[in-house]
Amino acid sequence: MQPEPDITDRRSRRDDAEDAREAEAPGTQDLPACIVNAAIAIGEERGRWSAVRLHDVAGRLGVPTSQVLDHFRDLDSVADAWFMRALKAMVSQKPPEFLELPEWRRIELCFNAWFDALAPHRRMTAQMLRGKLHLPHLHHWVPMIFNLSRTIQWLREAAQLSGEYETDKAKREEVGLTALFLAALIVWTRDDSAGQERTRLFLRRELRPLA
Repeated sequence: MQPEPDITDRRSRRDDAEDAREAEAPGTQDLPACIVNAAIAIGEERGRWSAVRLHDVAGRLGVPTSQVLDHFRDLDSVADAWFMRALKAMVSQKPPEFLELPEWRRIELCFNAWFDALAPHRRMTAQMLRGKLHLPHLHHWVPMIFNLSRTIQWLREAAQLSGEYETDKAKREEVGLTALFLAALIVWTRDDSAGQERTRLFLRRELRPLA
């Protein structure tokens, strides 16, 4: 028999749900952002990303389902919009001293920004990724490969790496960073440590030898 969650856990989950409902209210943000927030909130409540239905998202927001379709063709495209938030966090404005840091440290900061942006809903994010990799969803695989390549290209841009596009050095960077990103992603999806410390230590350990 599973132990009953203590009162602190229940209160924390209730507070999180209330915060999510406020965040998804139309009028506080643009509709696409509200749709993403509402979909994630419903997934958290039901415990499964695959249990989210876009007509339920529309109902929660009080808009016609057709308005959801105006912005998202399916639930997978909602997941893509969630991942876009991480990409934007990764390429966001850096502090003035950023370029004075060694390349490995700039890469580390960019990776951490990506993971930090998704951390509030890590379990839902992991389920989104598993859904994309689900064998019957082969139509998701090719776009996912291109999205991964795009993420690595933007990582190189954000970290302002020295290898020029399509040079041998850039190609080596892309291969190495792709492998590292996928490995870190596996660690992160299972990382329940405070502040994602396990993922941070993994990245630090793997990147330091590059210095």
